[in-house]
Order: sequence, then C-alpha cells, then structure tokens
Amino acid sequence: MQECSLYESWGRFPKVYHLGEYVPRNFDEADIFIQMVDVSVLPRGKGRSYGDSCLNQNGYLISTRLLDKFIDFNPVSGVVKCDAGVTLDEILKVFVPKGWFPSVTPGTKYVTIGGAIANDVHGKNHHIAGTFCKHVRCFELLRSDGERYLCSRDTNSQLFHATIGGLGLTGIILWAEITLRPIMNSLIEAESIQFNGIDEFFQISLESSGYEYTVSWLDCQYGGKYPVRGIFMRGNHPLSVDGASCGIVHAYQAWKSVPCDAPSCFLSRHTVKLFNTAYYHKQIFRHQKRIVHYDTFFYPLDGITNWNRMYGKNGFLQWQCAVPVTADNMAIKTIIHKIIESKLGSFLAVMKEFGSQPQEGMLSFPMPGITLALDFPNAGQKLFSLLEYLDSVVIKAGGRIYPAKDSRMSEETFQASYPDFNSFKAFIDPKFSSSFYRRVHRLR
Repeated sequence: MQECSLYESWGRFPKVYHLGEYVPRNFDEADIFIQMVDVSVLPRGKGRSYGDSCLNQNGYLISTRLLDKFIDFNPVSGVVKCDAGVTLDEILKVFVPKGWFPSVTPGTKYVTIGGAIANDVHGKNHHIAGTFCKHVRCFELLRSDGERYLCSRDTNSQLFHATIGGLGLTGIILWAEITLRPIMNSLIEAESIQFNGIDEFFQISLESSGYEYTVSWLDCQYGGKYPVRGIFMRGNHPLSVDGASCGIVHAYQAWKSVPCDAPSCFLSRHTVKLFNTAYYHKQIFRHQKRIVHYDTFFYPLDGITNWNRMYGKNGFLQWQCAVPVTADNMAIKTIIHKIIESKLGSFLAVMKEFGSQPQEGMLSFPMPGITLALDFPNAGQKLFSLLEYLDSVVIKAGGRIYPAKDSRMSEETFQASYPDFNSFKAFIDPKFSSSFYRRVHRLR
C-alpha cells in the first residue's frame, strides 16, 4: 500500500493527499481491507474523472486495477461478465476480433467497467442507445458491512439505480454483466460537415437523427461573422465496404506522448485560436465523407499518452452542462456568448444533442436536450467566476452540471442539478466517501 501520497484527477486539479491506495488482488482482500480501516474509502479505476469525484482526501483509495479478469461470455447474446477493473480497451482487444463492440462508449477507452457504471457514462450514440448502464444487466456490490448484493432491475433494484451514476459512494462494484453489440468490421462510415452558428448546428443535428453516432467540435474563439463555428461529425458501423466484408481488426496503440508539463504559454489564447483555425479548415470541402478505423472516430485523444500535460502543471477544468432544447435555445447561446466574451475557451469544445431516454440512475447526468463540454486551462479566480456564472445560466434553464467533470460547483448547484439527491443519500455506504461528495454536501 502506498502511504500519504498525493493524487490528482485527469484534469490535474485539485491535487490532494490520501492516507494511501490499497490494491486488492481479489474480492476477499477488498472486503477485509474495507472492514479493517477506520476512515473513509473510495473505489478508483483508471482515475479518468476530470474533477474530484475520484479523489478522497485524507482517506483511502481502493484500486481495482488487479480486479481485471473476464469471467464469462455468451457468443450468441453478446453478454460479457467481467471484473469491475476491466477496461473498455481490454474489452475492445478481446471482442472486436470476435465481431463485438461496446454498446456505448465515452471518448476514451481507458475507463474501467466499474467507473463507467459509477458515472453512467454516455457516448456519441446517446440519442439512440442511451447511457452505458442501459446495457448493464447486473452487477455485484460489496458494502462495508461485508455483505455482497446482486443488483439488477429486478433484484435489489433501488440499490441498482442508486449505484448507476452513484460516483462510487454506494460500495465497490466487484463484477458486472454488460451487453455488447455486433459489428461486421472495425470501420466507421464517417462524415464531417462544417457549420456556422448554433441554428445551423441544430438543423444538421435534426437531419442526422438516423445516424447512430453524432457529435460536434466547436471553435469558441472565432470572432467572425457568426458567434461560433464548428464541425459536425456523424457516422455508422458499415455492414460492408465496397460491397464486401472487411476484417475485424483491433486498434493500434498510442503513437504520441506528452513527456512533461507544457509551459503555460503553450495553450494561450493566441495558440488556441491558431489551432482552431487550422482544425476548422483541415477539410477542403464543407461536407466530407470517409471510411475510418473506429479508434480514430471514437478515441482521437487516446492516441496521445498523457495529453493532460498539455495544460501545464496547474492543470485544467472541464465543464460540461446539459440544458433543455427550446424554441430559441437562448440558454446555450448565452453560455457560448459568455465563453467567447471571456476569451478563456479551449480547443477541446464539443456539443451534441442527447436523446429522450429516461435516466435509470438517481444521479445520472444525461437528460433530453443539448450538452456542451469544454476544457479550460486553470486560470484561477477569473475562470472560477466564469464557471459560476455559467452554472447559474444552466440551473435557471432547468439543466444540470456533470459531476464526473466537476471540481468546483457549489452545493446549491449540485442539488438543483440532481433533485433525487435526497433519495440517493439513503443508499450511500457509511464508510464510502469522496472529496466531491464532501464538497457538495458540506461535509469535512
């Protein structure tokens, strides 16, 4: 066990000390440790949450990196049973060659199954497939009293719905059964369309409802005729390429790396503006079609190891909201206008429309409407003031902020975002906690 170590999230803010990290080799060791310690514990997968939901200052982390075994697979239904420490990358390595793909995947494959459930992650196909947990059949949950609960929609259903999106606060997930989807090949029929202005984005989004995957990149530092411009990306799994089935091939590994912290000037307003201009004009035609490997389409940043170092030693804050779609979409326009006005925007800005599927988790983030996510270099109080203002716009519009991306929202913002929080509290394990939970619930 590592003692008194400094840990950080993927956003590298905040950095906090923990009493240690325990790495159990099996479920029994995890059980014994949880009952043995007299301070709070928190499960931790790959630590890819951007804020402090994966941190537990002055407590212990329980790493699931050795709980990474495949248990069973049904080649007819596509149901795989595996330990919670198995990553999506390992799922892809094993099952893409067999013709299966995750039903839902976030923008990185370096997340564990337990983490995907605890954050009820979403992907580019939310409007069709819902969240990750729509495709979770069941899981086993270990609580601090030593009891193990089989959780599904029919068994211990309330605990099931609390654990989905429950940020690791209800116990430690030991294993899960998830359903994969069949694919004919490892390629994506991808299209990218340049757009100018939010209204044109919504028009393209409406026209793209039949595509399985949709997302858009935004240039929030344009300053031209339109307040914002971007590239709308959509795609499908092809049944064949040029009339014939192609082989099932797994992805390549990361091909670049950021070896050290970048200087603070690396992602200045001027360099980001240059990058955004180059990225927007990277395609010659407004509407471009091509066949790409799924790795390129789903996980572009995974090709750069330690890309979070690009933001320097102070790290960055990711802010992601969801707001309802309205006739004038004034909330999202106000948010984007304020970001442009602040001159703090980043080159990592994405937007998409969520589907209308009801959420299953008490604290699940996706809701019918539009979601916007941006990375901001940590600029101190100027940035915090901007994000507080953006929070207020979101809450006034009936929207919410994503806990897995957050490191600073207030208790008031969190509870306005998640009105089921009071019901959720009944299922929190008394020994499980996190820096995030104590911050938004005023516990120290």
